[in-house]
Amino acid sequence: MTASFHLLTTGYADTRVASTVTLLVDDETVAIVDPGMVADRRLILDPLKDRGLAPEDVTDVIFSHHHPDHTLNAALFPEARFHDHMAIYHDDIWEDRNADGYRLSPSIALMTTPGHTAEDVSTLVTATEGLVVLTHLWWTAQGPADDPFAPDREQLRAAREKVLGLGPALIVPGHGEPFVPSSSTPL
Repeated sequence: MTASFHLLTTGYADTRVASTVTLLVDDETVAIVDPGMVADRRLILDPLKDRGLAPEDVTDVIFSHHHPDHTLNAALFPEARFHDHMAIYHDDIWEDRNADGYRLSPSIALMTTPGHTAEDVSTLVTATEGLVVLTHLWWTAQGPADDPFAPDREQLRAAREKVLGLGPALIVPGHGEPFVPSSSTPL
């Protein structure tokens, strides 16, 4: 079984900042990953509409971490459950759980990958492309090799090695185009 993976908008981090926002669909699960800062909310909503989906159809929102550039537009999805490193939130219910190994669906799972922050979560998707990992361990295919926000450089390197050890076909970084990992992927 595989999920479909759709890039809604590609992020960037230079003089302005926007998160890479992704749509995952696996049967009844319709998930948005990192609905953060973008130049215009239509950059999230229009591609969703083009796929025949309304904001109310989104069942789950996943935060790779809690920086505003990855969370700012979460309220666009009023029916969704929200996932982070430690819990699931829905309306006034806060359900504690460890994200590591948590499955949203048969083809979508979470993995704790502290690096950019101590609370980072990567999303693992079994898709037609193979294993796709949505993560902020890299901002783009080029890194940065030394993430200026990482509280622990060795923890970042270990999490990157953990992700690369899974043999992903594609990595979707926090602020750039998806890329195929290679020997030049920064550790």
